[in-house]
Amino acid sequence: MRDDLDHVLFDEAAILGRLDGMAAEITKEYRGKELTVIAILNGSLIFMADLLRRIPLPLKVDCISVASYHGGTESTGTVTFDQLSIPDVSGRHVLVLDDILDTGRTLHAIVDKLRAETEPKSVKICVLLRKIKERAAPVEADYIGFDIGDEFVVGYGLDYEERYRNLPLIGVLRAAFIERPDA
Repeated sequence: MRDDLDHVLFDEAAILGRLDGMAAEITKEYRGKELTVIAILNGSLIFMADLLRRIPLPLKVDCISVASYHGGTESTGTVTFDQLSIPDVSGRHVLVLDDILDTGRTLHAIVDKLRAETEPKSVKICVLLRKIKERAAPVEADYIGFDIGDEFVVGYGLDYEERYRNLPLIGVLRAAFIERPDA
């Protein structure tokens, strides 16, 4: 699978080192508060597990399943929620975890839905990766692992057609491995 990569952006040591720093920031901010972490499936599972083991606070964990890429390499512009209801976070501080902030549509839709359907004390966003680009929806992350360019990345939970999630690193997928409908 590593042969499918053009190059590696972040190896496992770099990722885990950055998670230590992020966990320290989150721990400091939420010490003494009721925190609920909501992970966005499936991409954030590995990120969530490794990050939360580094946060020595009592917290609740829940997940939301949404889709916006629908198997492609770019967001379709439509965010589909895969469950009928969202977690009840009334009166709690919420930290939404996602693997990547790209167009912003997914995170914007989730935060809007949380605020519209429940009454959280606060909602913040934590992402492993933030693409430096103009967003289609107005959203920014409060905690950021790494900034990257506008390239298609896989590994450490990120996938292409459900492959590569188990790589212990983040790399740029070779263009030859990406099926393009217009090619």
